Amino acid sequence: MPPADHDSDDVNRHDRLQRRPTAGPHNSLWGWASIRAPWRVVRNYLVVWLIRLSPSLRLKNWLLRRLGATVGTGVAFGLEATPDVFWPELISIGDHAIIGYDATLLCHEFLQEEYRTGAVVVGERAMIGAGATVLPGVEIGDGAQVAANSLVTRDVPADATVAGVPAAVVDRGDSATDSDDAHDDDAHDDDAAGSDT
Repeated sequence: MPPADHDSDDVNRHDRLQRRPTAGPHNSLWGWASIRAPWRVVRNYLVVWLIRLSPSLRLKNWLLRRLGATVGTGVAFGLEATPDVFWPELISIGDHAIIGYDATLLCHEFLQEEYRTGAVVVGERAMIGAGATVLPGVEIGDGAQVAANSLVTRDVPADATVAGVPAAVVDRGDSATDSDDAHDDDAHDDDAAGSDT
């Protein structure tokens, strides 16, 4: 069964981004020091380095809050997981969410002639798999799941599972999908049993 398309039931993340044009002969990243104070970026980088390497979930959450991120209770921020270094204050993580090993939450994009910023919202009990990247402006619903190594370019509905590059819905998490999957498994088992005889 092909992944379900969810273009129709979400707001485009680009609608939530703040766009700021940059001048000059180079791309926008060349001007980062005039966009964000260098001392702030250096401080954020050092704190993010501690967040990435600390085995203590409490310390990680405390450090994330010091950077301005909104972090709920019971959040598990995995080893090597990386919050945005330039705008960590645009991250919001709901209670008991899991951000997996080496996942990245980006709140900015430096482009050729502009840079963009946007909040990343991770809902309660949502799970982001190892190595996944979430782009700025994306909202991940409560109970949603992002498969490992996915690139999340669109909102993820509550309780849905997304996977791939770019990530697409593979399971909406409703009971109709679950019962259909169970029926498909039974049919597959019957076919397999029939082939043995």
